[in-house]
Amino acid sequence: MNPYTRRLADLLRLSTALVAGLLLAPAYAQHDHHGTAGHDAHTHHTPPVAAAAQPQSARIQLGDTPLLDQQGRKTRLRSDAIGDRIVVVDFVYTTCTTVCPVLSAVMAQVQDKLAAQLTLTVDPVRDTPARLKTFAAGLGAGPGWTWLTGPKPQVDEALKAFGAYTANFVDHPPLVLVGDARSGKWLRFYGFPTPEQLLGAVNDLSAARARAAGTS
Repeated sequence: MNPYTRRLADLLRLSTALVAGLLLAPAYAQHDHHGTAGHDAHTHHTPPVAAAAQPQSARIQLGDTPLLDQQGRKTRLRSDAIGDRIVVVDFVYTTCTTVCPVLSAVMAQVQDKLAAQLTLTVDPVRDTPARLKTFAAGLGAGPGWTWLTGPKPQVDEALKAFGAYTANFVDHPPLVLVGDARSGKWLRFYGFPTPEQLLGAVNDLSAARARAAGTS
């Protein structure tokens, strides 16, 4: 096991062990600003975000932005990565040592119960498809979990469409979106949603879709 894979495995074990306590405690979290070399030398502090997350309605208008998945394949955001599915989306960077491993651990816990989930890097300069593939493998990511990167202008465009863009990637807040691309209804969780919250949001959107189909 190479040092990077070993470090990833250690972070995942730690994050998984901490998820339950962190999600239930009135704790606050922000990114580690010293975990990545080469970012903006100016210090940017993210306001603390409560660990408990509540869904808020979100207005999302996605373009068909060309990106790359973890296999290096060209993937268009709207038509390929999302399509007309109900999807859970989060935003991470692979050298993060605090918030991102916790979000990834939550996503790993729900993947067997989801048809589609998507992780978009906020650090496309360093997070190449190969790096994302290694990171995803460390989480046991299955075929329904797509990881996206690409040229920075295109990734920034996608992040802005999701409302997840920050000028300095280490300042991005803990954020998860659950959306039905067919109906256009999206929910945004700031902080750390529990697996039950994410699955509940997916089930609610699925039920709303079924009701709409029954009345059409």
